Amino acid sequence: MRRLPFWPALGGLLFILYIILPVASIFINLNWPELDHTLQNPVVLQALKLSALTTIVATVLTVILGTPLAYFLARRQFPGREVIDTLLDLPLVLPPAVAGIALLMAFGRRGLLGSLLARWGLTLPFTTMAVIMAQVFVSAPLYLKAARSGFAAVSPSLEEISLTLGKTPLQTFYRVTLPLALPTLLSGALMTWARALGEFGATIMFAGNMPGITQTLPLAIYMALDSNLEVSLVIAALMVLISFVVLLAVKKAAAGGEDNTYA
Repeated sequence: MRRLPFWPALGGLLFILYIILPVASIFINLNWPELDHTLQNPVVLQALKLSALTTIVATVLTVILGTPLAYFLARRQFPGREVIDTLLDLPLVLPPAVAGIALLMAFGRRGLLGSLLARWGLTLPFTTMAVIMAQVFVSAPLYLKAARSGFAAVSPSLEEISLTLGKTPLQTFYRVTLPLALPTLLSGALMTWARALGEFGATIMFAGNMPGITQTLPLAIYMALDSNLEVSLVIAALMVLISFVVLLAVKKAAAGGEDNTYA
């Protein structure tokens, strides 16, 4: 095996250090003797509980609503399909401020739907539901992209064989298509959950930053940065660990999917 030339190898090493150093500095600057005490801080506990609740609900809603849509897009060709695909992917590249104001203009008290809801006494902005809506808006495209790819990788001929054996389309989906696409769907769901956990910009604009109601972990980091750096570091370290575990799980699931494909 030939060695890499010196300069590309050095450039690669410097880039690796550039990525690792900021992450490592979070853990280096932690006050480890006081770690347990800091984790018991009400700000940390409230934000952790709220983030756990909202991200789980957001992910479940995305999977329930997104799976049929992803299957339809993977199996059907129709005029305007690429436009719809692009619109569904759009939240991935929108600046957080744009996502936040878009949600306000749609669901705020003066928004397109928000004004109608307000007449019925329903207010969405600056509530826990607004947090979930922001998380779904910014993270759902990750699941849709993964699910579309997973369903597209399943050969339609396998579904046709199942149908010729007397199975209904729904039975075929649950017994043939879904098991084969499951590793990719799980990867997409994990990435969706992780993205929802890290959502900040749209949440603070659409839901605000109220402890116990809308203050998720990223917002708690932002608020504690000036007044209690240790709390910010502990939450940041916690989110780094969660993100690392999620990415590792996604890679394992993807590898398992490839093994099943070649089996």
